[in-house]
Parts: sequence; C-alpha cells; structure tokens
Amino acid sequence: MRGVAGRCDHVVVVGAGLAGLSAALHLLGAGRRVTVLESAPGPGGRAGRVERSGYRIDTGPTVLTMPELVADAFAAVGDSLADRLDLVPLHPAYRARFADGSRLDVHSDPEAMAAEIARFASAEAADGYLRLRDWLRRLYRVQMRRFIDANFDTPLQLLHPDLARLAALGGFGRLDTRIARFLPDDRLRRVFTFQALYAGVPPQRALAAYAVIAYMDTVAGVFFPRGGMHALPRAMADAARDAGADLRYGRRVRSLERSGQRVSAVLTDDERVPCDAVVLTPDLPTSYALLGHRPRRPLALRHAPSAVVLHLGTDRTWPQLAHHTLSFGAAWQRTFRELTRQGRLMSDPSLLITRPTATDPALAPPGRHLHYVLAPCPNTDLGPSARQWRDLAPGYREALLGHLERRGLSGIADSVHDELMVTPADWSAQGLAAGTPFSVAHTFAQTGPFRPRNLVRGTDNAVLAGCGTTPGVGVPTVLLSGKLAAARLTGAPSTTTGRAPRTPAGARTAGRPLAHDGT
Repeated sequence: MRGVAGRCDHVVVVGAGLAGLSAALHLLGAGRRVTVLESAPGPGGRAGRVERSGYRIDTGPTVLTMPELVADAFAAVGDSLADRLDLVPLHPAYRARFADGSRLDVHSDPEAMAAEIARFASAEAADGYLRLRDWLRRLYRVQMRRFIDANFDTPLQLLHPDLARLAALGGFGRLDTRIARFLPDDRLRRVFTFQALYAGVPPQRALAAYAVIAYMDTVAGVFFPRGGMHALPRAMADAARDAGADLRYGRRVRSLERSGQRVSAVLTDDERVPCDAVVLTPDLPTSYALLGHRPRRPLALRHAPSAVVLHLGTDRTWPQLAHHTLSFGAAWQRTFRELTRQGRLMSDPSLLITRPTATDPALAPPGRHLHYVLAPCPNTDLGPSARQWRDLAPGYREALLGHLERRGLSGIADSVHDELMVTPADWSAQGLAAGTPFSVAHTFAQTGPFRPRNLVRGTDNAVLAGCGTTPGVGVPTVLLSGKLAAARLTGAPSTTTGRAPRTPAGARTAGRPLAHDGT
C-alpha cells in the first residue's frame, strides 16, 4: 500500500459524516492530532436529523448492518460501542410483501429463515436457501479481506489467489442468474438481489460478486440504534471529541492553501487551519474542486439511481408493517429499465417502507408514528432535472400515497400530521452529483481498483473518503472508507480477516443469542 510521505502529525478532516468520523477515530487511535471541519451545525453528513413537531426524522440511511465496523472505530481510541450505542437487532430484518398478496419475513437466523421459506415456497426452496447462505458466507470471506477492506494502488493487486477463488465461486457471473441457481422462485430472488439497485446496477447486469451486500443484510443481520440512525454519528463524534479531536461545526471549507504539491492549510469563511495532511469527505466533484484537479478517466463517471423519500408523521400505523418492509410491485425487470436506461419514474414501484417507531417509539410524539417511504428514481443525469423535480414533487407525492393505499395502508393520506419530502432536487442542493445520495454506480469499471481512488495525483498529502471512493456505497463501506483513508496517512495495515462477523458487545439480543455462522 502506498502511503502519504512526509509529516502527518496534524490532520484536518473535512466533513463530520460517517466517513469523516471513522477516519478521525482511526487517526486518533494512531496518535495523530485531528481537527474536523463540518459546514453543518452538528455531525452526521448524509446521516442527518430533522426535528419538527416532536418527530425526530433520520434523513439519511435507515439500514445498519455490520456493526462490528462501528465497534472497530470506537476500539481504535480505546472506546466501546456498548458504552456509546444501544443497538437493537431486528427480527425480522425485513418483511417482504409481494403484489400477489404473499408475505415473507427475512430472518438472519438460518433455522428461522429456512422454516419461513418452507412455509412461503417449499422445502426444496428452503434447502436452496441454506446452500445460498453458505455461498454468500464464502463470497463474503473472499471479498472482504482482499477486495473491500483494501487500498488499491494498481489493478495488478487483483492478481492474487483470492481472485481465482472469487472466480471459482462464480463471482464474475450475473447476480440474478447465480441466485436463481439456488432459488428458482422469482419472489425469493428479489429478496436477495434488490440490494444491487443501491449499487446502481440492475440484478440482471450486476456481477454476482455484489451478492456480498445481500450477505450483510440477510446473513449478518440488520440493527437499529435506539435514538435513531443519527445516534450513530452522534456517538462517533462524542467518542472522537473525548479522544482529543477538535470538532468545529458551522465551518464551510472554501479552499485549500498549498505549498508546492502539499496542502499546508484549510481555509474556511473565517479561519485558516494549518495542517500536515487533509482527509476530504465531500462528494467527489466538491473534493476535486478543492484540490483543483480531477483525475482523467477514459469514460465519464456513471452515477447510481437516486431516490425520493417521503417522511410521514402519522396518527396511526398498520400491523402488516415491520420495522423495514419491502413492498414489491408486480413489475421487476421493467422497473430497472425505467430507472437505469429510460430515465423514467417507476410505473409499478418497489418501495422500502421503514417504521422506526416500531423499535423506538420515542422518535415520535406519544400516540404518533414515523414512516419513511423510499422510492428509487432516476438520477438527474438520466431523468428529470432538479428544476423539473420542483414541479413533479407534489404529483409524485400523491402517486406514492395512492400506491401505499392500494397495497393495504388504508387511510394513510388522511393520517398524516407532518411530513417531509426529499427529491433529487434536494440532493442536488446538498451538492450531490447527479442528484443522488448513492454516488458513483458500482459498474465493473467503477469498482475496486477501477473506482475513483482515495489518493489523487498532484497533491501529496490529501486523501479522499466517502461513498464515491474506495470501497463504495453503503454504511459499512463508508465506514471502511474512513479507515482506509486513515491507513494511507498512518501506514496501518488492514485488520479485517474476512471471517463472518460476530455480534458486537453493544448489540442487545432481545433475550436470545444472535445466530451467526461461527466462522
């Protein structure tokens, strides 16, 4: 691994999102002095929080997997996840509801999930699930230790026996085709392939290697921090502060001062912060603008689809909803064509409905409930522009409520007491390229050593972190991006072994042990 040469005693981290806070904790653990500059009034970045009318609304990710990566960040400064967060394992991890009226609860426990699939489909399908689970576990072990938790300097680093192991596992085939070998039932395949959408690639075109995301969801388990997802960056910021970080909020970085090819100071609207090195976590176009250099690529970066998110504070809820509910439309392949090729809104949308008050009622006023409805949509490069979304939003809100009503959430429109709608126009206003929170798509040409690297030529002491760079999109990978950025500055080797994760000490088990593969 190529590291940053020269003195790196004082590091300025630009951005107090999950990537920046992860980098800060790993840098502090290596004995570096750290200053974090954040333009917002508090930590969180995309994992933000809006408080209104007694509702505490998470405006970023709602699904937390692989909490051992959070535990690693706390452990870097001698802190403990158990002392900072109350993590609740979700049972079920998801509830899937299909257009034909059928329902499947997705469990991380193998016996519970096999029994559920036998009820839902057949005993043969349950056997296929157990074989799929074993394949996902082996896929994770190969990928994590070599291709995910890794800093790449050249594609030649792929030439390793693990590449042959990945090929032998079928990782370079198509995701949908590979999952079909285990699960012929189309409904079951959706549960194990929908995650490819967040990587920006339809399951029919995604590499089977991306099934590692399904491993994180359906095998390793899904968790929820009491206090909401925003409790995670809050806890990380508190740990960083207690470990000596200088956290400065309300500081918008305007430029970088240079001395030759090194950044010597970071300039905000009203201060100059000298530094030995800098970690930049804003979206790629912003970071490249600060550096004054955009790496040349043979093809322009392609971005993942975006999302419309409707946050609803209601006076009622619906018993058929779990904490996370996947509401699948009848269409599937057509939906992906609309999102990734035609630039059209989904004609028969598949939706993620999250009900955080199912696990933590304190996130809403007494007797009220929060529902978060995520509808994937085209990004602004392919679909409607940010300006067009300002006109589209009211009609699309009504369309989404209509879909929910027809899918069994009767009276939902009349139950709304407060709401917040986020569209690609809002993501664009936050400075996110192509109006998407999911950043650069995980096509083959934008994955691993081909993804925008966290070192940029022309600046000797700047490192990137966040979902646009190594290793990619999602809470686990964003946390790893901060760790990998810190490793560039400290020379610390990766400690991930690719072993199946164990339940971190901070995760409550609701009176029963969490199942894991024990490897």
